[in-house]
Order: sequence, then structure tokens, then C-alpha cells
Amino acid sequence: MSSVHATETTPFLQQVDARSEAAIASGALQPIESEEVVLDGDGLVFRVRRVKALEKKQALPGGPRDPNFNPFLPPDPALTVGPVGDHHLAILNKYPVSERHLVLARKAYAEQLEPLELCDFEALAEIMAECGGLGFHNGGAPAGASQRHKHVQWVPPAPHNPGLAMFRPVLDPDVREHTVFIHLQLPMQHCFVRVRAGKGEAPELAAQSMLRGYRRALETLRLEPNSSGHVPPSNMLVEEGWMLVVPRSQEHFEGVSLNALSFGGVFYVRDEVQLDAMRKAGPLRALTAVSFPV
Repeated sequence: MSSVHATETTPFLQQVDARSEAAIASGALQPIESEEVVLDGDGLVFRVRRVKALEKKQALPGGPRDPNFNPFLPPDPALTVGPVGDHHLAILNKYPVSERHLVLARKAYAEQLEPLELCDFEALAEIMAECGGLGFHNGGAPAGASQRHKHVQWVPPAPHNPGLAMFRPVLDPDVREHTVFIHLQLPMQHCFVRVRAGKGEAPELAAQSMLRGYRRALETLRLEPNSSGHVPPSNMLVEEGWMLVVPRSQEHFEGVSLNALSFGGVFYVRDEVQLDAMRKAGPLRALTAVSFPV
């Protein structure tokens, strides 16, 4: 995760790169080592990427979901970039799937299954306004979240990184803000919502727009909070004017953990066995199996 490979930099990304290089040198951060294959999903291009760091993550004592371990209270100083807004800290993901992969964790504990709030989108909007990229949320363990402590995540724009680009040919950029769109090539329950989000957007206005879009998606998909205030598991992705929300039924397909980034076009696997399983099944079958077919 070195800035040597970065195609663009900003003052914030310079902080991220400096922290990344120091963390890799000290062993606090796992370097990215991966190989990938490209899969076709009825004209939609997906990638399956084998990431060696995921093998190390799975081998942690107690597993990545040890209820007695919270990596965000407090976060590892070697991985902490600094505050983003009033309520979040930017932390390097210890097991990154791309360069500059960040976790934006709440400073105070909240449950990951609670609906996203304005402050969560404010944190994303602040980074996206400067750097672009993809913001995402894994709402609960069935949606691929490995920690209960509330957090969103961000990956930068880069060749072959997850994103919503493959869906854009059929998403009308001229529709009104908060228009809902269903993509006919996706055989699972989902919705896209037009929002103000991305590079150059005013962060305050973008955060408000993303929050309204998120609530519109929850309403459209009938994802209502229960008596504990938790919403059903789902993934949220937002990038350059569009948000995608997908309800989730389970985390794994053929032993492969699928999170929001899978719906952004990239599957991450631990080993050759998992890679072969994804290759044989195909991307849309795998995504439909962990969501709700239409």
C-alpha cells in the first residue's frame, strides 16, 4: 500500500500514504498481494481476486468476529490516520483489499445494524468530495461485516477497484435527485438511487442527499427497523452520483464471504479452492444466492 502505486494524491491521501508506509514497515499493516481472474455476468464484468491477507485474517485467534475483541475501541495507533468529521476516525484496514482502503469507525460505540445516520454520510462525503472513490457499508454479519462496532468504509478510484461503473450505461444521469432505479440485469432485490455524492460536491449537501437517498432505498425495499432499532442486513454502496442498496439473506456462497464490494464487481477469496468455486458458479448466481431473488 505504497503511494508509489497511486495515480492521484491530495493532502488527505498524503496522510494515508505516509501512515500506510510506516505501518507496512512496522508489520502493523499487511501488504497487498493478490491475483485475479475476470468473469462475465451477462455482460457485466466481475473480478475474483485472491488476496493473501484474507488468509491471515481468518487465522486470527477467535476468528475475525470474536465478540470479545473490538479493534476500534481504541484503534491501533499505527493504523490510525486521524479524525474525519466530529464522530469518526479514519483507520487503515489492517487487511486491505486495495491501496488506501480505509475504515471510518464511529468514535463512540454503536451497533453496525443500526441504520446509517447523517454523521456517517458526513464522514464519507468529506473524503469523497476531495478524493472521489467508493463509500460502502456492510450492514451486519449476513452482509459481510466482521465487526459489530458501527463503521463505513472507503476505497479510492483506481483501475479494477470495486465501483458502480459497470451499471452506469443504463442509469440515466439526468433523472431528478432521489429517483429510484431497478437494474433489469440484476436478478436480486435491490435499488439504485440518484444522489449528490462524489468528487467536487459540497460535503454538507452531499451528506444530506446521501442520507435521504439511503432512507428512500430502505423504504423502497421495505427494510424497516425492528424493536431494537436494527434494520435487516443489507449492503450500501455510493459513488459519483449513485447509491446502490441490496438486502442480504446470508454472508457466504460456497464458503466465500461476500460483502458490499462483491456487488461493486469484485469478489475477494482466500485461496484457489474459493477462486475455482466462484469461477464455476458465475457472479450473478453467487450474488443472488446471498440476497433475495426477484
